[in-house]
Amino acid sequence: MQLNQPTDSMKPEKKATPAKFGTILGMAPGNVPVYSSDYSTVDENELPNRHAYRSYLDGHFMGYKWQCVELARRWLYLNKGYVFDEVAMAYDIFRLPHVRVIEDDSHLPLRSFKNGAPRLPEPGSLLIWSEGGEFDVTGHVAVVTEVFPDRIRFVEQNFDHQVWPPGQNYSREIKATQTEDGGYWLECSTGNAAILGWVVQTEDDEYAEPIVELDRRLFLPHIRDVERRQHSKRTWLNVANPDEAAYVAMMHGHKLSSNDADQYKYVSISNAAHKELKRATNELHALFMHATDYVLQNDELLEKFNIPRAIWPKIHQSWDNRRNQMITGRFDFCMTEHGIKVYEYNADSASCYMETGKVQGKWAEHFGCDVGWDPGEHLHEELVDVWKESGVDDVLHIMQDTDLEETYHALFMKEAMERAGIKCKIIKGMAGLSWDADGNVVDGDGLAIKWVWKTWAWETALDQIRAECEDDEERLRSYKAGENRSGRPRLVDVLLRKEVLVYNPLWTLIPSNKAILPVLWMMFPNHPYLLNSQFHISDELRGKGYVAKPIAGRCGFNISVFDKHNHLVELTTGQFEAQNNVYQELCRLPVIDGYNVQLCTFSAGGTYSGSCVRIDPSLVITKNSDMVALRVVNDREFLKEL
Repeated sequence: MQLNQPTDSMKPEKKATPAKFGTILGMAPGNVPVYSSDYSTVDENELPNRHAYRSYLDGHFMGYKWQCVELARRWLYLNKGYVFDEVAMAYDIFRLPHVRVIEDDSHLPLRSFKNGAPRLPEPGSLLIWSEGGEFDVTGHVAVVTEVFPDRIRFVEQNFDHQVWPPGQNYSREIKATQTEDGGYWLECSTGNAAILGWVVQTEDDEYAEPIVELDRRLFLPHIRDVERRQHSKRTWLNVANPDEAAYVAMMHGHKLSSNDADQYKYVSISNAAHKELKRATNELHALFMHATDYVLQNDELLEKFNIPRAIWPKIHQSWDNRRNQMITGRFDFCMTEHGIKVYEYNADSASCYMETGKVQGKWAEHFGCDVGWDPGEHLHEELVDVWKESGVDDVLHIMQDTDLEETYHALFMKEAMERAGIKCKIIKGMAGLSWDADGNVVDGDGLAIKWVWKTWAWETALDQIRAECEDDEERLRSYKAGENRSGRPRLVDVLLRKEVLVYNPLWTLIPSNKAILPVLWMMFPNHPYLLNSQFHISDELRGKGYVAKPIAGRCGFNISVFDKHNHLVELTTGQFEAQNNVYQELCRLPVIDGYNVQLCTFSAGGTYSGSCVRIDPSLVITKNSDMVALRVVNDREFLKEL
């Protein structure tokens, strides 16, 4: 099994041969072992799957072996009897308000002090590095063990994987300097990594970073029209580029909005709101991964996802071996002055990438919309970076239907793949595929298909299986996925063959299925980003209003919305009426100038990579809902617009 480093700091330049994964590097104060996390030396017999990496003490989850966050939580548990809540990134610890006492589930206050604060760290404090530089994306955390006027010592995991010298009880020490005004400054000792500061469990908030209650109006999107419309009739997308030409053909012109009345509209959000969307994306991706792991350890729950049992072993294998090979996904959010709530995670297949990563930026340039900045401007570059790390070492076949939307979507992604150095071929439909003498599925040129990126949802392949087996339970159980058969290959023969590696991997069926939503609520009840979701309609849902969603639905089809009086207020039709439903607490989108406004964010490699917005006069956002440009505006300027 290949396991990339899951969610932690980047490795420094090696000083010596790293100790094997799981080796005790030394003993921290309190007799707490510190382990090597050199993932390249993992023994697959000892750690055969992703679940085996979860670290527990007395039944309490500490984190993943052997990351920096795991050591911090484990040290606090053993020495202090409390832990901090789950975080998506190590730097998020700097904003936590409390720790939780294990014995009685009570809370104790945390205070955060910026590097240079007059309040010194103390043994047991947590030292926090920001994202960027050596600790790109995730940041880093260490436990302070000794504090001196001129230096500080700490213990950490997932840094250099070196066994400590005899008699040493700390990982590293770094230089400290005290200024005349009492400020305590720590040297940023490696690369261009930056120390945010330290977190102390204390009631005393003198010199601590204030917990600022943001103006809630910063979280209500605005709809605006561009002021300058010169050249509005001119073409502005470069049809010499295949993806832009396909997009123009699908849209019947050079436009972002399909509705002419919306052509000059854009949505603005505050910088504070954008930061919260980014934070929510990173944290929720981690929560969805926890829930996916939980489901795959529980057959009773997995049964609720309506996935043929014949596919279960392949899903387990995909999760165990390809946990870190998810390329990208999209979250759908409701954002109002009351905060942010997630509706779902499109972790299997999703749309709006090209509109976000290319078209909305070109729209703003053409129409002179220089308000704020474009939150999709780095999406394409992020996709390039993820594809560079994908492991694809041969021709990658892009599989799509002849649908025009899939065409420009595929061409946009093809450009990112090729910039990552990957050779690509596009296949439209299945008609040109055949079997070769060795039992491989080959394209029209006789090239064996080994690597695939698809625009189809995995559920489409499962629908073929259900149709072939006529939903007969025994035939579904005994179905041989992807085996060589007579006649032309079908979609399942490509996507479910063990010789073919598909992006996104098969396990993304789980977080994309709406059955994951009740699991999340069960695991993380009352989490600020989640909505109450159940497999059955509860009295609490009836009292607040609820939405019935098909577990494997897409594009906003077959959604029923009921208000708190149990009146049906919105209904969409579609092809998923036969699916089982889940029931999610009603959380209405903000209505602005007659439009319901939904924010969406994209993940690339599991972290935030861009944002877009969709609007519709109807309550439910569907495949046909309009898209307009999204702009992020400085908080002060945003409030001036009110």
